[in-house]
Amino acid sequence: MKYETPIRIGIIGMGGFAASHHDAVKQLESSGKCKLVCACDPYPGEHIDRMAALDFARRDVSVFDDYQDMLSVCASRLDLVTIPTPVPLHAEMHRACIEKGLAVYLEKPPTLDYQELDAMLAVEATAPHLTNVGFNFIIERARRQLKQHLVDGEFGTLRRVSFSGLWPRARSYFTRASWAGRLMLNDRLVLDSCFGNAMAHYVHNVLYWAGHTALDQWATLAEVQAELYRAHAIEGPDTMFVKARTRVPDNVELWLALSHACVGEHRHYERLECDKAVITYKTFDGYTIEWNNGDTETYRLPAVSLADNLEDYLAYLTGEHALTRPSTRLIDSQPFVALNDLAYIAAGAIHQVPANHVSVSPTPDGASEFCSIKGIDAAFDVFLRAGKFPSDQLLPWSQPGGSATMQELPQLGEIIRKIKSQTGVTQ
Repeated sequence: MKYETPIRIGIIGMGGFAASHHDAVKQLESSGKCKLVCACDPYPGEHIDRMAALDFARRDVSVFDDYQDMLSVCASRLDLVTIPTPVPLHAEMHRACIEKGLAVYLEKPPTLDYQELDAMLAVEATAPHLTNVGFNFIIERARRQLKQHLVDGEFGTLRRVSFSGLWPRARSYFTRASWAGRLMLNDRLVLDSCFGNAMAHYVHNVLYWAGHTALDQWATLAEVQAELYRAHAIEGPDTMFVKARTRVPDNVELWLALSHACVGEHRHYERLECDKAVITYKTFDGYTIEWNNGDTETYRLPAVSLADNLEDYLAYLTGEHALTRPSTRLIDSQPFVALNDLAYIAAGAIHQVPANHVSVSPTPDGASEFCSIKGIDAAFDVFLRAGKFPSDQLLPWSQPGGSATMQELPQLGEIIRKIKSQTGVTQ
């Protein structure tokens, strides 16, 4: 089944990241690719000015305060619904849209609970179209070209993929929503963290590189090691050190270090170590190929936007360019969700960094504060250069973690409840 343009769209939400979805749809609407039919928000009255700026009246957009009501009234006039809502709401909203026969663009991550993802895949099996998960960087032309070169063996055997992400987040970031920084909410797994939420795109990228035997393939995990820390007064971790190994015969190492307990500019990079070259890829910036013979190639990267990703999914729905699949399907998210879950199982605990090893500084506007682990940059450097966890580095705030395999995934709920009971934090 192929849709005709303009694709008729509904958006669940108006505030938060949903605002970006509205901007992207309006941009694509101007080129005739889609038409916004309806939108909803529990508190539409809080978005009157925003609706006026988006010209809802002229565009004849229907507004609801409940997504179920929106679907009941508008489903017959829709082709696609985008779901840029809090992660704990994704599964129920996804199901409701699929049951109405609608295509879904689901923001990342689809869920952080491997069992819930399995249930979502079962729901999707009844859908006329595959769901697109909004991991934004898989559509990058340069990334896909490099991946194809990797698949073709031009860089030699891939040995390791690393990611370093230092993204400062103030205390106010963890109080912006009831689920922020939480392990659980109302007895449901949330697992909000730098790894599972803010930098999830990049973790997903690492797994994409590591599935190096086919262009649209992600890694298959064998074992995960982890140490998890928090400097903020939250349930979940704000700093994560994770190592993983993919299944034999690939046997690729994955090294990831991520933190919100830092200060300064956002810093992130992906690194691929192959037998013939080392590739350093910095999203929104560029990438460098350092060949073993001493040659170096440097390239700039064009910006990729939410509108680009949404347009790519629209092309799939209309059959444009013979696209046979979304850039990231629900099933392609399985390695990401498994890696996230296994990090908690492997670590077995989230260690509070003692206050004397945390620096506190005001945000530029003075409205909140940053909590930064002292020496976190150096700890990242050693981990990503030598594979040494903070406990291996004998850092005074560190505690050893452990390891886990895919067979241990069923322990997730029990372990999260145990970790939560030990936090001593009330959010």
